[in-house]
Parts: sequence; C-alpha cells; structure tokens
Amino acid sequence: MDGQRLTVLFLPESAYGPTNNCIGIGDALRCRGHRVVFAAEASWKGRLAALGFEEELVDLAPPPADGRQEEPGQFWKDYIAETSPEFRRPTFDQLTTVTADIYATLTEGARYAEPRLRRIIAEVRPDVIVEDNVVLFPALATAGVPLVRIASCNPLEVPGIDVPPIFSGYPSNDRTQWRRFRVEFERTHRRLWSRFNQWVQTQGAGPLPYLRFMPEADVNLYLYPEVADYVDRREMNPNWVRLESSVRRTDEPFEVPDKIARGEGSLIYFSLGSLGSADVELMQRLIDMLEHTVHRYIVSMGPRHEELRLPANMWGEEFLPQTTILPLVDLVITHGGNNTVTESFHFGKPMVVLPLFWDQYDNAQRIQELGFGARLDTYRVTFRELHEAMERLLGNAWMRQHLREIGAEIRERNGLDLAADEIERIGRVG
Repeated sequence: MDGQRLTVLFLPESAYGPTNNCIGIGDALRCRGHRVVFAAEASWKGRLAALGFEEELVDLAPPPADGRQEEPGQFWKDYIAETSPEFRRPTFDQLTTVTADIYATLTEGARYAEPRLRRIIAEVRPDVIVEDNVVLFPALATAGVPLVRIASCNPLEVPGIDVPPIFSGYPSNDRTQWRRFRVEFERTHRRLWSRFNQWVQTQGAGPLPYLRFMPEADVNLYLYPEVADYVDRREMNPNWVRLESSVRRTDEPFEVPDKIARGEGSLIYFSLGSLGSADVELMQRLIDMLEHTVHRYIVSMGPRHEELRLPANMWGEEFLPQTTILPLVDLVITHGGNNTVTESFHFGKPMVVLPLFWDQYDNAQRIQELGFGARLDTYRVTFRELHEAMERLLGNAWMRQHLREIGAEIRERNGLDLAADEIERIGRVG
C-alpha cells in the first residue's frame, strides 16, 4: 500500500442493498491495507465481522423487550409484510402511505442513534466517514473529518428541472404529471423535513437543502451506469462521482444445481430482493406463473422461504450469492432495487422489472424507456404479459449482445476501485 493507512468508518442503511454496496467498497479498501470499521445496525451483529471487518453496533430503535436478537434488516422485513397492500397503489398515492412513512422512520432512527454514533466516532477516531443512506446522521457530519456520501438509489435522488421526480416512475419524455407529483411530495414531506432540518442543526450540522434529507458531502459517490444515467438532462456538481457499478467480491462461488443445470429453455434469476420476498402471496403467485414456462429458474426465496413452494423447474434458497449467479443466467426478473439493477448491467443481463416501492419504479421506467428490459405491473401482471415480455427479451439477439458489450465496458471501469480511490484521496487530504 502506498501512503498512510486510513481508518474508514462506514454507516450503511440497514437493508441488504446499501450494506452489500458498502461491503464491496470496504473490502476493496481493506485489501489496500486500510482499517475498515462498520457502524452496523445491531441486527447485523457478527455478519460483518465474519467478512473481516470491525463492527461497532448501533441501535436505531429501542431493542426488543424480550431481549431476542433480530435477523439483519428485520425491521424492514416486518415493515414490508405489514405495508405490502400499499404497494398496489399508484406512486402518487404512495407518497402518503409509503414514502413519507419511510422517511419518518429513518429520521427517528437517526435521532435515536445520535448519542451512540458520537461515542463510536470518539473511540474509532476515523480519518474518513462513509454514509450510504437517504437521511443524514449529524454525528457523521460534525466529526471533524471528511464525509463521503454514497447514493445507492436511482440517481433521480439528485434533483434537476429536466428529470422526472424521484419515486414517481414517470417517463423522461412526458412531463404532464411531473409538477403535480412534486407539489404532492412537498405537501406530504414539508413538515417532516422541517422538523428534521431543525433537529439536525441543533446537533451542530448545517442546514439541509430544501425538502432533501441528506446534503451533499465532501465527496458524493452515486451508483448507476452511464448508459442509463440522466447525463443529457442535468448537470451535477463536480464533487459527484459516478460509479458505473459496485459489485462486491465477497460472494462465494456458485454452481448451478443439478436439478436445473440441464434442460429446456433459458436459465433465469428471479429475485424480489430481501424485502420484496417477504410478500409471500406475491412471490407464490409469480412462482406459479413461471412454473408454466419452458425455462429454468434460480429463485432468491428470502426470509419466509419455508412458506414458498417451488416447482420442478426451479431451485432456490433463502440467501443466494447474487453476484456469482448473475454471470450464469440469461435474464433477470427483479423488483428493481438499485443494487440488482446495476449488477445486472455490470454482467450485461436484460431485466423484467416488477417494482414495489421507493426508487424501484424509477429504475423500472428507465430500463424500459431505454430498451434494456420490460416494466410490468407487479400485482396485476398476467401470465401472458409476463411470458411475452420474457420471450421478447430472450429472443432479441441484438439487444442481448449490446448489453454484453455494455457489461464489459462497465466491468473495465471498475467502480469498486474508483470508490476506494476517492475515499483514499479525501481521507488523506483531510
């Protein structure tokens, strides 16, 4: 390693997507000889240490009264199970029933965690802090060291006048509903933002940009391939750095199980993410549809895997090494989470996207309007619609070759090392 050894403190949002993203970048830094510490939400206890990182545990809410240890990201799994009926509503309506509720929960977590984070920073004494979240934890911004923000959601999180509003899933070339959506976002989020902004300043941090819960940092890394980015529609400040992808190297090797290794049709990966798979009724409905196709499937079954029935043309488990599975498949059926979307681009795979909430609608729309996949109505899709979309993508030899070439270019640009370079640079300057 050239230069000084840094201590890098990561605080990812507790869900699997942001945490896995930080694991990949943290591993690249550790391989360069740096000390990497995770301020991990308490349910991740032991999971990050097993990968060789230091762990400092943080509660985002009072621990369970019965003293039991939750599974990683358990809060969000429970949330999905309770809230999934709201995912059937249009994105405009979800601003009230889903989006504002998520922001409220995240801001309450930041308040609860503030004293513990200040103690962790005093003990760890980091040279640079990395946060992957959509709300600010003020302790990180007032630590007296450089702060790196990772935006691992769709890049509409960075607003602009010529891009659709985030969380809308609206087309880029049809502005008819943009203003209405933005007005409703302001109505449903202004009071929550104002209270959070006031509290952030009482903790010593600067004011937040209007209606944004996370400010720009010293360096801002965002995760999206250039080919799908909104580069022709808005300019970003020079302290924003695009990571084409951020694919962790910590997943174990994978071999296709004998049950589906050979046979008719294509090999397809089906995942609604660790959160979406908590909706057992939806998962089973889609599995039952896919049973009646000629293809073979690897299924990420998620936390309620024991309640799912897989037919003969499928194999799956609760947890799967997604980054070593994707290179082997022909098509990805996904909820549109940003990690799965960018990893699918990384390996050059077309996608059928079934969005549920948050930025998944934006990813689904972007993939469809650029011709890299199909966006379908998650809860109302028919067998015919799903089957026709799959066959159209699998049969489009030009598009599949184009995606393979895009994937090769993305892998060549090596987003993990670029992220590590930027963190090293700002850490040494600071």
